[in-house]
Amino acid sequence: MRIAVTGSSGLIGTALVRSLREDGHQVVRLVRRPPRAEDEVEWDPQRQWVDTSGLMGCEAVVHLAGAGVGDRRWTDAYKKEIRNSRVLGTAAIAEAVASLDTPPRVLVSGSAVGFYGDTGERAVDESAPPGHGFLPDLCQDWEEAATAAQEAGVRTVFARTGLVVSAEGGAWGKLFPCSSWGSAAGWAAAGSTGASSRCGTTSPRCATSSTRPSSPGRSTSRRRRR
Repeated sequence: MRIAVTGSSGLIGTALVRSLREDGHQVVRLVRRPPRAEDEVEWDPQRQWVDTSGLMGCEAVVHLAGAGVGDRRWTDAYKKEIRNSRVLGTAAIAEAVASLDTPPRVLVSGSAVGFYGDTGERAVDESAPPGHGFLPDLCQDWEEAATAAQEAGVRTVFARTGLVVSAEGGAWGKLFPCSSWGSAAGWAAAGSTGASSRCGTTSPRCATSSTRPSSPGRSTSRRRRR
């Protein structure tokens, strides 16, 4: 199967591309620079432009690209960067997919459990309504940006991921110093390495949210209610 992937250099994208190739699939990687390899195709999410020649013949498109929600503090400027990268990028991919004479059978577009907001101890699934605040608003706009693909009849799936934990990076790199060294030493290490929780601080309240595996569709966020 021929599959196009955006965000292929990210944590999830790298693992996905490796797994797909091991299973014998042909992967086309969309990159935001001039291509340097035969499997690369250029796109520019800010200009909402995609070289659609690379999507021809693809049976699936997986869209993972976008600024990381937990990478930096949520300044007004960074929140704008997150929104633009996610919403504009998704719209560009959806419109490119819709423009093809023979579109892919499925578009898998990244999203996040932030869609549900702070649910406390209440379990939720994909039928639950969105929450309130920056992340829920972002996730709604992010998913709605894929409308063009849906209207073109392309099956569209939203992968609402939570915290991504891996030895290669993600949330584990931020949580490990606190959980392994404990108390003051752990907090000092986290602060000195610039580690932060997804709410953009190194405060104990933010960084000590439960790290136990959650049930499918369950949000384990302990963020303060607004």
